[in-house]
Amino acid sequence: MEFTANQIAGILEGTVEGDGDVSVSKLAKIEEGTQGSLTFLANPKYKSFIYTTKASITIVDHHFTLDHPIDTTLIRVEDAYKAFSKLLEYYNQVKMNKTGIEQPVFISESASYGDNIYIGAFAYIGENVQIGTNVKIYPNVYIGDNVTLGNDVTVFAGAKIYSETVIGNNSVVHSGVIIGADGFGFSPNEKGEYNKVPQIGNVIIEDHVDIGAGTTIDRATLGSTIIRRGVKLDNQIQIAHNVEIGKNTVIAAQTGIAGSTKIGENCMIGGQVGIVGHIAIGNNVRIQAQSGIGRNVKDNEVLQGSPALNYGDYNKSYVHFKNLPKIVERFNTFEKKIEND
Repeated sequence: MEFTANQIAGILEGTVEGDGDVSVSKLAKIEEGTQGSLTFLANPKYKSFIYTTKASITIVDHHFTLDHPIDTTLIRVEDAYKAFSKLLEYYNQVKMNKTGIEQPVFISESASYGDNIYIGAFAYIGENVQIGTNVKIYPNVYIGDNVTLGNDVTVFAGAKIYSETVIGNNSVVHSGVIIGADGFGFSPNEKGEYNKVPQIGNVIIEDHVDIGAGTTIDRATLGSTIIRRGVKLDNQIQIAHNVEIGKNTVIAAQTGIAGSTKIGENCMIGGQVGIVGHIAIGNNVRIQAQSGIGRNVKDNEVLQGSPALNYGDYNKSYVHFKNLPKIVERFNTFEKKIEND
């Protein structure tokens, strides 16, 4: 795909300074720009590179001033960083704008789908599946019976969506995600063995949810595991049966959430956090990476440690923990002195 400076300026509502017909087909950092590439300058630390870059087009702020002649064509905008981000989004939409049904695929006769759909090769679409408009299902995706996908959903290659799952509009499911596998439900018997408890619930993913690669979300034992609107999940997260995550909560990689825990809205949870089952975490909670949460958490708490403490208390305690060998040495010296006295 090639775009001219004039076309890009039109998308960004910017003005061209230089050759408006120069074209680009790739993106680059300003210090690594080559002919035919587009870059941007937002951080003053990188200003010197605008005089040496080989990029054909550079996006800059309206107020940017030049000290020396340059070879690159400028596109002046209100905010170069935001404009470049907008362009990345536009480029991504164009790049991913696939349509049609590749072969071979399996689509059940009872399945239905809307307009402008893309289904990649070797995908499997089960019985009574309902798929909205502008949905993109990449190769090797499995979609089980009675699944519902809303409009503008993207399911990347290799994802597995088990039966009865519901996914809302404008949601993204990345490669390797598994939604709707059985929850970890077993009951011990008199022989010391474990009998499986049937998991007959489902998973509900609301609108504008992003699910990172390799993440697993288990179906409920009864009822639903629910991921509310606007939740963003990083890669390799485990969400157990009957968990509920409130809207606009973000969770970093390798976090594990045990069964039936309820997490509130607008929370931020760091990587490798472990959360026990059957507790409630309030709204606007912040949990630092590698913390262990074993109790209910009130709104607006900030936690760190394992088991997690109030963030301020943890930092104060950690100062003493670092000095513990010196404190023990002083204590032993003091103890010996008392004994000698």
